[in-house]
Amino acid sequence: MKLLTVILALVFFALVATAVISGVLTYWIVKPQRTSSEINMDSFPGRPDEVDFTVAGLGTRKGWFFPGLRGAPTIILCHGYQSSRGELLTLVSALQDHQYNTFVFDFAAHGGNAGLTTFGYRESDEVRAAIDTLAARNDVDAARFGLWGYNLGAYAALREAERDPRVQALVLDSVYDTPKQMVKIGVEKTGVGGFPMMVRSAQTSFEWLNYAYKNDPPLSAKLKRLSGSGVPILFIGATDDPELAAITREMFMKAGEPREQAIVAHGNFVNLPDDEKRTYENRVVTFFLARMPITSVEPVAVKPAAPAAVPKRVPVTPTAH
Repeated sequence: MKLLTVILALVFFALVATAVISGVLTYWIVKPQRTSSEINMDSFPGRPDEVDFTVAGLGTRKGWFFPGLRGAPTIILCHGYQSSRGELLTLVSALQDHQYNTFVFDFAAHGGNAGLTTFGYRESDEVRAAIDTLAARNDVDAARFGLWGYNLGAYAALREAERDPRVQALVLDSVYDTPKQMVKIGVEKTGVGGFPMMVRSAQTSFEWLNYAYKNDPPLSAKLKRLSGSGVPILFIGATDDPELAAITREMFMKAGEPREQAIVAHGNFVNLPDDEKRTYENRVVTFFLARMPITSVEPVAVKPAAPAAVPKRVPVTPTAH
């Protein structure tokens, strides 16, 4: 009896310790360290405009709009987890050079924005608000938007595309099917994912934080319907990120035509060496040119193309919550 009592006590304290540690881990994961990118709007190549838009329940967001051909489609770039809009400026330049209007902004808990990430649940609402604001302009095609996203941004882009007919083309780099898959990856990267129940406990904590979305199906449940409406999708997987690459491959297999797949050696576009980055940009631009071609004939004056400057990254002091 004494031995059984000791065993039960150890099990109880192990469960409590797991719950506490996983709770702390979940908080660290959903509240990443933020950095803010700043550029000189007057001297930056491409003549960007700062555009404010409001997200219901989340407040105001600030984005950079880079004009292309007047009346052309707009491509919104959705950055990944622990990234920011300023790290996508070379991809912005590649798309703008081919006369697309291009827009970038920071998600909640990234860049200069406070809050917690939901790994795509609420972030898709941010994408929707950006589209609504840009569609009201008189210099873009209000019915033709393309979305590019990496992990977090890819999930948010696909979630929005499945409910918004204005999205006409998608590039999904390292997309996942449910946000809890990203939580699992986050826990494993801390080195404690091998402890019994740690991953599942963190996923449960995340699900409690996002209880309003408990009945949301995996994105793959609507993939064939999206493809059936004629929206082309390019899926990109990286061999050095095998877990996300496997999920992306499964998503590709579940999607209908028109679909394309690309396998790259290294994931996370923002960290690629220059030669790989140029190859990646060319692949993305080629996809959009083929699948969502420019049809407008009214040009907007744009400065001659120049290499995108790297914006200054300013650490953001975390606020108490």
